[in-house]
Amino acid sequence: MDLDLIDLDILALIQRDVSISTEFISQHVGISKTPCWRRIQRLEKLGYIKKKVALLDANKLEVGVSVFVQIKTNRHDADWADELTHLIEGFPEVVEFYRMAGEYDYLLRVLVKDIGAYDEFYKKLIRSTSLTDVTSNFAMEQIKYTTEVPLVTPKT
Repeated sequence: MDLDLIDLDILALIQRDVSISTEFISQHVGISKTPCWRRIQRLEKLGYIKKKVALLDANKLEVGVSVFVQIKTNRHDADWADELTHLIEGFPEVVEFYRMAGEYDYLLRVLVKDIGAYDEFYKKLIRSTSLTDVTSNFAMEQIKYTTEVPLVTPKT
């Protein structure tokens, strides 16, 4: 990781609010606008900045029910993993998808309107592929949520 403190400050600002101006960022990190813009471009090119997005309010969009779905399977070959990945990509309700170590093989985070909508998702999922076990946990309250990645200060 070839990042200095200025790069980390830039990343910290951008991940909190990507709409802030390069001028604001440059003033905050103590460099002029053009070198700041070049650093941002370099951070994008190197892949530190993957994407610029707007975070939407799931409740206002009536998909505020978060369901954490744990999946077990007896199949662990590459072809089946690719098949499952392709299948899950077709479900817009799935906003996060992880292959896990431990008791369960996969973890999904699903956003739906209500329990009925989740039941429809569940039925489509189990009709679409063979699974050993599916366990669903409904979030009662979101206590902490952030998209900010913790940034480690480089050692000097």
